[in-house]
Amino acid sequence: MTTNLNPYINFKGQAREAMDFYQSVFGGELARSTFNEFGMAHDPAEGDLIMHSQLTTEGGLVLMAADSPADMPFTPGNNISVSLSGTDEAELHGYWNKLADGATIAQPLEKAPWGDSFGMLVDKFGINWLVNIGGTPQEPTPQP
Repeated sequence: MTTNLNPYINFKGQAREAMDFYQSVFGGELARSTFNEFGMAHDPAEGDLIMHSQLTTEGGLVLMAADSPADMPFTPGNNISVSLSGTDEAELHGYWNKLADGATIAQPLEKAPWGDSFGMLVDKFGINWLVNIGGTPQEPTPQP
């Protein structure tokens, strides 16, 4: 099991265009989801905005991005976070707990609508962190 550390950029309605551009620069595979796809749109006009996108290149580069909805702060130049993601729950909870020391918790690390555990915080140095723990695959039920 590995943990990934990636830049995460927020945009204001430009995530789709920006990630298409970055794909043209770096190549790779681009995945994206809208707020509507997860039932997370607070405003119907924002449903088609990008809730999460991820560009992964053959060389191992990973760039993530999303649109900031109207009810979230957006300040150009201050719109980059660091994302920790993976499936090692103990490791990622450990990082979360240490980063949370003196931090402002924006979203507690808890079960998210997409099935993973997710949390956001601003550490004591003003750095935005996102932690996503992938759901654990269930063991098959033994058959009699």
